[in-house]
Amino acid sequence: MQTDLNADAGESFGNWTAGDDQALFPELTSVNLALGFHAGDPVTLHSSVQLAVQHGLGIGAHPGYPDLQGFGRRAMSLSPDEIYAATLYQIGALQAFLGLAGAPLQHVKAHGALYMRIHEDAQAGAAFCRAVRELVPQAGLVTLAGPAGEALRQQAQAQELTVWREAFPERAYIASGQLAPRSLPGSSIHDPQEAARRAAEMAQGRVTSLEGQPIELQVDTLCIHGDNPQAVQIARAVRAQLAEEGVTLRAMGGGAGAGSLLAGH
Repeated sequence: MQTDLNADAGESFGNWTAGDDQALFPELTSVNLALGFHAGDPVTLHSSVQLAVQHGLGIGAHPGYPDLQGFGRRAMSLSPDEIYAATLYQIGALQAFLGLAGAPLQHVKAHGALYMRIHEDAQAGAAFCRAVRELVPQAGLVTLAGPAGEALRQQAQAQELTVWREAFPERAYIASGQLAPRSLPGSSIHDPQEAARRAAEMAQGRVTSLEGQPIELQVDTLCIHGDNPQAVQIARAVRAQLAEEGVTLRAMGGGAGAGSLLAGH
């Protein structure tokens, strides 16, 4: 059995530092890089690409809403055309740095409120998928694992995009299969051992909701939020737990990060 371990990262900008990417990247097989709308800036993006290449990670674009103050986690009423154009714009920025580094774009994964919206709003999802298909058709699209991701997966497949299903060991779920709103107690998990236990459960195809109900998941990749204060400790605990369960870590696209296996870490 194998899976991928990704993180949302590259989220520092200006004089503001978010996360510890230097310590986090060696624990991953893939990374989703902020592109300046919800976090990140050109200098950070450049250095993040270099760091990801150094560690042999699969590199993904992480476009979000233009919402630095809210870290991209506030709802915005962008039209489908605006979502399409904003997605093209952000992916294009990453492509410039990838071109200089000689590295491929492995995947695209929306951030925050935009991520949730494209799973729930068919027109927004279609606009996002169209941007990916027209600009980077070779890149995979990351969707929520489980029933909450089914509509977006169908849209992506209709546009002939490769789809990778994602679960979150350090985020709670509600019975519908959606991520629990961050306003709910227990929605974010900061205990590395609890996150590791959940990661092993997810690798086996299931998770338990906040209401205590089992949710079936087919998982291609596990995500850790780089802004979680315990992100590095969680990543290390997840790797150790998955190794104990006999799960191999491999980049979701089998590309640059394909050699980053648990057994050799």
